[in-house]
Order: sequence, then structure tokens, then C-alpha cells
Amino acid sequence: MQPILEVEGLSKHFQLHEQNKLIPSCANVHTQVHAGQLTALIGPTGAGKSSVLKCVYRTYLPSGGRMLYRDAAGNTTDLAQAAEHRMLELRQRDIGFVTQFLHCLPRRSALDVVCEPLVAQGVGRAAARARASELLGLLNVPERLWGVPPATFSGGEKQRVNLARGLIARPRLLLLDEPTASLDPATTERVIDLIETIKAEGVAMLAIFHDPALVRRTANRVVELTPPVAVSDILETCTS
Repeated sequence: MQPILEVEGLSKHFQLHEQNKLIPSCANVHTQVHAGQLTALIGPTGAGKSSVLKCVYRTYLPSGGRMLYRDAAGNTTDLAQAAEHRMLELRQRDIGFVTQFLHCLPRRSALDVVCEPLVAQGVGRAAARARASELLGLLNVPERLWGVPPATFSGGEKQRVNLARGLIARPRLLLLDEPTASLDPATTERVIDLIETIKAEGVAMLAIFHDPALVRRTANRVVELTPPVAVSDILETCTS
């Protein structure tokens, strides 16, 4: 079975112009992600795990390598080279991302924040809100908070809203950056159950977990990253 995503030699560095330095974030990353499976990225802090996810989602522009994504029609897109309009299209329909932090418009209720991805896909608002209510309840978000903007929530409550929004649309490829951070054990168990459910539905996942026990329970494939080479000088441009 062909993978939904193939990452080949991915690297990312940041350039500090004033200091004439390159800060490496991840280097020479190779991995595959298949439908109905979870590939886990592990490694110490500074190994570039979050950078890999951000490159796939194109929050970061990769410095090198390829990221070949196969859509439902069998067409292949190199996410490292894709035009912005193509990335916007894929984010709306195919690729979801649950980050460690909730980013949303202020003054919007938690219910509307969660149902937004379904509405963007053309699902009626009433049906989308009903599904959002189910997920918020499943993730132990108190019903009294559903109509409140998440900006006022605790860290754990925001993470639950973030998870509900990421899981609601069942994208073909789901990126998860520490999805159980800030969650209590009971809610963590519910998240793991949800992950197993959407794996069974054929969703492909690329995820970061720091808890080895969660990796053992959820991952079909494990890729260990190591920190890239320390800060290096940019080669000075020769002038004539």
C-alpha cells in the first residue's frame, strides 16, 4: 500500500542575518505515513519534531528535501514546493493539525470554534454544532463553557477544544503535536480511544508524544530524531 505521505531528506534551518548564523532545526528526516496508521516522532528536545509537523503543514517553508502527499484521487503534491493556493486547499479538505496551543478568533464560542472545519467543508451549521457538542462532551469540556470564548479557559480546557476542532473533520492526514499535553489521565484515555477510532476509519496520523507508554499504545511506526549539528556560520559571500 502506498503511503499517504513520504518525507525524504527533510531539513529546516533558520537564518540569523545580523549574526551571520544558521540555526538548524531538523535535518535529513525520512519517514512514511500510511492510511489507518500512526507514525510517531520521538527524540529529545531540540531534535526538530515540531518543525517536521510545521513543514508538512507549511507553517514553515522547508530548507531542503521533499514531502510527497498523495490525495484521494492519487495525485501527488510535493508540499515543499506547492503553491500557497494548493496548500490552502489541502488544509481545508485533507490535512489537519492539532498544535500545542489554541489559535482562534476572539469572542467566538467554543462550540463555533470546534465546528468551524466542518462548516468550511459545506456541512450545515446545525449538524456541525451537533457533532461539536458530541466531541466537547466526550473530551470532558463542561457544557457551561460551550458558549464561552476559549480565551478565558484553562490550559487543559483549551487543549480539549483544540483537539475537538482537529478531530471533527476527519482529515485524510492528521498532524498531532503533543495532543495529550495538559490533560488529566481520564481525558487522555478518551483521546487515545478517539485516535484508535479514527485510525480504524482510515485517517493517517503523524504525531509527537513524549510519553513512551503512549507511543507504545498508539504508534504503528516510530521515527527517532536526533538534534542536528550545532549552530554553524553562514559561508561569507565572495565579492569581486
